[in-house]
Amino acid sequence: MAVNSIRSVLIIAGSDSSAGAGIQADLKTCAALGVYGTTAITALTAQNTLGVTAIHEAPPEFVAAQIDIVVEDIRPDAVKTGMLANAAIIEVVAAKVKEHALPFLVVDPVMVAKSGDRLLREDAVRAMRELLLPLADVFTPNIPEAEDLVGHPLRTDGEVRKAARELQGLGARVVIVKGGHRGGDVAVDVMFDGRNFREFTSTRIETTSTHGTGCTFASAIAAFLARQEDVPDAVRHAKEYLTEALRLASPIGHGHGPVNHFWR
Repeated sequence: MAVNSIRSVLIIAGSDSSAGAGIQADLKTCAALGVYGTTAITALTAQNTLGVTAIHEAPPEFVAAQIDIVVEDIRPDAVKTGMLANAAIIEVVAAKVKEHALPFLVVDPVMVAKSGDRLLREDAVRAMRELLLPLADVFTPNIPEAEDLVGHPLRTDGEVRKAARELQGLGARVVIVKGGHRGGDVAVDVMFDGRNFREFTSTRIETTSTHGTGCTFASAIAAFLARQEDVPDAVRHAKEYLTEALRLASPIGHGHGPVNHFWR
């Protein structure tokens, strides 16, 4: 019987036709970090660096079929979810994570594109909070997503920490509230594991090449977890990887271009 000769990450997410975010960014990240990426595509989007013009959601049973057939042959060492589009897909994904006892689930609650276009239906936010968040080993909302999930603004450091504690209390093993949307010269991500807070900081990089940063960060965490790093090291290395991908990106398109996944 053949066995995997390389660590693998199963990516459950949507496709980005401009290849800066979504499945395309996830696969680039996996390749750059030396792990094999497999996929279950939840939706097709018609988008570029300026915005999203159309979304075609996959039938939930087809998402389930993709997960089943991949896991049957290539058992993942970690799983990353991105755009899940609607409550029915979230329900299927949560069921399959439990059915297959999938390891190291990194959940990026992709709700809104960099352009401001909504990628998760309003009725799916509750399903995300109640069904998928409790299964997550690592949950990576940005500030607007965390505000949507907890239902109030996050303006101060104390409010960010309170939100991380609240989201972790819903069942996620570790919550990382990303600080890229806050002002200042330093971007601070706040991690809470149920007992301790930890901050991961980087100098803020002035660039328009920010499309897919959330996808890339979460996929990098999954890749490092698949490589058997512990969560704090995986998060630290993922942030270092993303920071350089931002710093060394070249402009592509007329809006928010992609990061440089292959800067190494």
